[in-house]
Amino acid sequence: MSAPEDNFPPIDSPGDLPAEGGQSADESLRPSSQQVPAAEAQAGVPEDLRTPWAWGCLALFIAFAVGSLVSLEMVFEVYALAKLHLNWVELQKLATSSALFIGARQAVWFAGLMLYLYLMVRLRHHAPFWRTIGWRPLPPHALSGGFRYATCVTGGVGLAFANMVANKWIPTKGTPPIEKLFHDRQGALVIMTLAILAAPLVEETVFRGYIYPVLARSFGVPAGVFATGVLFGLIHAEQLRGAWGQLALLMIVGIVFTFARARTGTVLASYLLHLSYNSTLCIGFYFGTEGLRRFPDAFWTFCCVLTA
Repeated sequence: MSAPEDNFPPIDSPGDLPAEGGQSADESLRPSSQQVPAAEAQAGVPEDLRTPWAWGCLALFIAFAVGSLVSLEMVFEVYALAKLHLNWVELQKLATSSALFIGARQAVWFAGLMLYLYLMVRLRHHAPFWRTIGWRPLPPHALSGGFRYATCVTGGVGLAFANMVANKWIPTKGTPPIEKLFHDRQGALVIMTLAILAAPLVEETVFRGYIYPVLARSFGVPAGVFATGVLFGLIHAEQLRGAWGQLALLMIVGIVFTFARARTGTVLASYLLHLSYNSTLCIGFYFGTEGLRRFPDAFWTFCCVLTA
């Protein structure tokens, strides 16, 4: 997914890291009243939180994310009106209940977010993409490589089962919008594919790779972990509208993902948790619906947590 990065050295010290304005930290050490404070600030920051972007870049990214999502919705709706000859009522039904329509829009949006981040890191900050945005091998600690990865995977499985149990005891009012996408086999397959192949990669890169370091540097690691997890849950608020208990659970899941990222210093840990969490829920939903042949309303809680 990324271009060859042989020309870019690993980020092992503050001097290797470009500053937000495009200069390297080495250049920022030259006498200057504006450059010296930034260099001093980076010197005491843990390696996994040293990023060349700060609040300004984060604000631009959020503006792009919101603007591109709104634009995509308009483009897809105009296409549907022109090609499918729908009236307004039919269009609204398609935009809110068609898993293929929503899945295609989500996939394009995810691709746009990743492309934006890639171009910003490589072209503006002149840094290697994956390592700069937090994707590093798991630290050794006391476990061998296989056990480290297995720990993250089994942790995601356990978190999924805990969420399933908790959902049984949380009362809900009404039916959340996402439940409409799970009334047929095609819709379930589309959303489950996104939940396994796309959501963990993109959401971990965005939240634990791009957003978390800025929050942790500004407010401290504990506050950064909490805030990132809450934001992660809030982006699913529209999908879970009316199921506020499930939304709170999703925030807790987001906090656990971010804690793993903070504890290990790599997005890979939270990605493995996220991937195994979503995969476990998908497998449970598959067998719970007898191979996607029966879709009783009792299984809507599975549908809600799949949005993670």
